[in-house]
Amino acid sequence: MHRLTFPYLALLLAAPDAVAQAASTPTAGGTPNDLTGSLMQMLFGLVVVIALLLACLWVIRRLTATRGSAAAIKVLGAAAVGPRERVVLVRLGEQVLVLGVAPGSVTKLHEMKPEDLPLPPEGNMQLTPPNRAFSAWLKQAMERRDAR
Repeated sequence: MHRLTFPYLALLLAAPDAVAQAASTPTAGGTPNDLTGSLMQMLFGLVVVIALLLACLWVIRRLTATRGSAAAIKVLGAAAVGPRERVVLVRLGEQVLVLGVAPGSVTKLHEMKPEDLPLPPEGNMQLTPPNRAFSAWLKQAMERRDAR
């Protein structure tokens, strides 16, 4: 014979109470009051979740907002010089810095005044003018690349 232990004995003693409680609860299609209460509880939970979501979004936006000094920095352009290396033009106040950016390091290569920057020709202000087809623009870009 199997020996009864304390957990099995507690389960056997609690079983009649659980059966009686399950029999006394209403089945599907309970009273309208129960339905209204459940609906209100669900809507309240939904409102709480949406409020928490909005609060988290507000906190994230506050933490990632640009501060005063970060707003003064503007990246003017960049060019890749290797698989993971770039040369970047950065405007910092009234100075333009030429920076070499590689994984794990940023090096100042040159410093210049904004008026020393070469201006692009008037025709190259837009990459793809609205009145030209993409194929014509691509052909011109490939010809320029091959000419170098």
